Amino acid sequence: MNELREILKFYGEMGAEFLHLPGGDPRAGLAELNREILQCRRCRLHEGKTHYVPGEGSNRPGIVFVGEGPGETEDQFGRPFIGKAGQLLDKIIQKMGLERDAVFITNVVKCRPPNNREPMKDEVDACLPYLLRQLAALRPRVIVCLGKVALNNMLGTSHSMGRIRGQLLSFNGIPLVPTYHPAFILHKKDKDEISKAKWEVWEDMQKVLALIASDRP
Repeated sequence: MNELREILKFYGEMGAEFLHLPGGDPRAGLAELNREILQCRRCRLHEGKTHYVPGEGSNRPGIVFVGEGPGETEDQFGRPFIGKAGQLLDKIIQKMGLERDAVFITNVVKCRPPNNREPMKDEVDACLPYLLRQLAALRPRVIVCLGKVALNNMLGTSHSMGRIRGQLLSFNGIPLVPTYHPAFILHKKDKDEISKAKWEVWEDMQKVLALIASDRP
């Protein structure tokens, strides 16, 4: 996986057409990438999906949110984070003073794993190049990684989200802040635990906003 990242970094430095060039319009590259995703047969996940879910949002976002994979609702409509977890994510984005269409939302894998299981390594390996190309085209200031499955598959690590959340990490030179997946909060039953998790996510998002502000000219 590290070799793959280095290869894509090399092509980016060489100005490969599928990556965003400084001063260029990322929309053309993203449109071509979406066409590729919508025809993808790289792994078994395409066999059981209803719709591919490439991702959506601004083509010049300050923030890219990355989850692990589409759920049932997302698979039904071909859009990321529109179920209950997505509704909570929308509220978080709004609390940050942003609109959903001002950020970009995507997943590590672009097809729903059966029964919402975690994506397998070979599935991630097949799909991660799409995410790398999305990030290269979008050039966000910050990546927000939603949940440990997405984080560990992106970084090749085995972090516990309870310990790593809110820390400033890096992915291919882009600042990355991990936080809980919205579904993690929704699955909790105890009101105090829900409140604590929500507050911790908000602490993490304040760090994201500070990074965005410090990066402005």
